[in-house]
Amino acid sequence: MRRILLFCTFTFLLCLVMYQHPAVFAASGHSGTQNNQNETPTAQALPAGYVGSQMCATCHAEIAHGFADNPHSKMVMMHGDKGLTCENCHGPGEAHVAGGGDVTKIFRFDKASAQQVNAKCLSCHAGAHPNFERSPHARAGLSCISCHSVHHAKTEQHLLMASQPQLCFGCHSDVKGQFSMPFHHPVEEGVVKCSDCHDAHGTFNANNLRSTADQNRICTRCHTDTRGPFVFEHAAVKGVGCLGCHSPHGSENPRMLNMASINTLCNQCHSPVAAGTFHSMNAGSAELTPCTSCHTMIHGSNLNQAFLK
Repeated sequence: MRRILLFCTFTFLLCLVMYQHPAVFAASGHSGTQNNQNETPTAQALPAGYVGSQMCATCHAEIAHGFADNPHSKMVMMHGDKGLTCENCHGPGEAHVAGGGDVTKIFRFDKASAQQVNAKCLSCHAGAHPNFERSPHARAGLSCISCHSVHHAKTEQHLLMASQPQLCFGCHSDVKGQFSMPFHHPVEEGVVKCSDCHDAHGTFNANNLRSTADQNRICTRCHTDTRGPFVFEHAAVKGVGCLGCHSPHGSENPRMLNMASINTLCNQCHSPVAAGTFHSMNAGSAELTPCTSCHTMIHGSNLNQAFLK
């Protein structure tokens, strides 16, 4: 009983002190509020020579307005207190401002070399595009701004200067013609994109094909019925690959085959035909029965070693 009385007395005195001295109560951390200095994050001071994005916008209002919905702009708005500004790309602006907008005192992407532009962009994007500097595009003297526009992108996705495939056709006009052939991948129709098969930023494969251990996987990602694995694999598919028989962009032949005659195509590997078999009775000639009339499962079969029906 005595302990209960002492506890109640101590509690009463403690509450009385807190009531009369609210500063003590606030300092205890029980008031539900914290010191304002702890609540408000301190904005990081701008690096030497930086003036901040708001200063840039006073002269470059049109660019700033068009930049508002840009992913880079969102980064500036989200992390501006950490020193992320226009000057992270264009360099310190103090001398540029002091010179009344002297264009020689700021980094201008349109006046820089491809190597300088790429170095700027890759300072942030190298992790996503580690192979760009060894890519055919880089070796041809293209830079990031050959395809991308930071301020005036035509599409928000990837900040492209134009939508696919027109952007790619600007250089690859020879490929554009292939998509006008009777049988082609529906790229111009918007069903398939160039970037579904190619990585413009470079890979370790020819023609910038997307990196994968099995190049056929690029095709079978869509053409799933030919993917396998099969009990009986067609050696040509596993060895030469899909391009041994098919043209990747377009063809004058059905199924985008490399040759008009299926038999002639097959005979590139399967010739001469075995004597004393059905093949010796002109079954494999270009004029008569197509090979695929019997060998229907030419990509592989789980039932028949000869890929028969």
